[in-house]
Amino acid sequence: MEKTDLRIVFMGTPEFACESLRSLFEGGYCIAGVVTMPDKPVGRHGSVLQPSPVKQYALSQHIPVLQPEKLKDETFLSELKAWQADLQIVVAFRMLPETVWNMPRFGTFNLHASLLPRYRGAAPINWAVIHGETETGVTTFFLTHGMDTGRIIMQRRTPVAPADDAGTVHDRLMTLGAGLVVETVDLLLEHDGHIATIPQEQLLHDDATLRPAPKIFNDTCRINWHQPAGKVYDFIRGLSPHPAAWTEPVFDSGDRKPLKIFQTEILRETHSLTVGAIRTNAGDCLDVAVEDGFIRILSLQMAGKKRMSVKDFLNGTKQIFSAVE
Repeated sequence: MEKTDLRIVFMGTPEFACESLRSLFEGGYCIAGVVTMPDKPVGRHGSVLQPSPVKQYALSQHIPVLQPEKLKDETFLSELKAWQADLQIVVAFRMLPETVWNMPRFGTFNLHASLLPRYRGAAPINWAVIHGETETGVTTFFLTHGMDTGRIIMQRRTPVAPADDAGTVHDRLMTLGAGLVVETVDLLLEHDGHIATIPQEQLLHDDATLRPAPKIFNDTCRINWHQPAGKVYDFIRGLSPHPAAWTEPVFDSGDRKPLKIFQTEILRETHSLTVGAIRTNAGDCLDVAVEDGFIRILSLQMAGKKRMSVKDFLNGTKQIFSAVE
């Protein structure tokens, strides 16, 4: 079978998924249709509906699109079946019911942004950086019952540098993952769908192997300053630029407003300050005391303001704070 004969249904929503779809379509593969999330209300009153990046790209290339509210809806299942897919590919979408993932003759595979079985869950990139991993990667695996538990097809690795944040790792894995999706499709084509896979159980060496990657909520992002500098630094970069780690400054006026922190560096200095105390110098640096030194804040964002450098913030703010909590 040639790649132009293999009918693929692609399922995904964000830009991370769009790169894989683009690689497949521009590589000459047959994309029978795309399934993505319903348009999202945006704007001050939610009166504007914004299509997902995957939908925008699909429509620009005249690829049919389905946007089901419910994946078990009979109308959706009928429309999906009518596409007569040989293979379904899922990248950053939703949990699929068996009636959907078991539909094509080649099955359904997923691209996951971690080296499974590590970091199963909704936020693998963020948690890998938060935990200070020096290596991560992407995995393709066949969908089955359970989240991110299916048999592994292929993996590709990439280092994580100390200066990386979730944003830089995301962009690298987006490109690496798109390439792996194409490789996986080619492997399936070459062997008519009959390929060797690896059960994830074979890779479970100890409990640490199953480090989870649950969905991140606002409360998850609050910084705990009562930790070594390295852990605070990794936490902040693991949430940068989105959704962003935050803290609450204690202003001289008594007000408290969330402060998002995007970029920092570690200062290894001994001190006698209380954890969370602020040290400033000549209006161009903002250091937070931690257990074993300081975290120097380089860029931040106050509520209702834009992201800015610490120097611009200190030069422009009329409110002073002496500590963070």
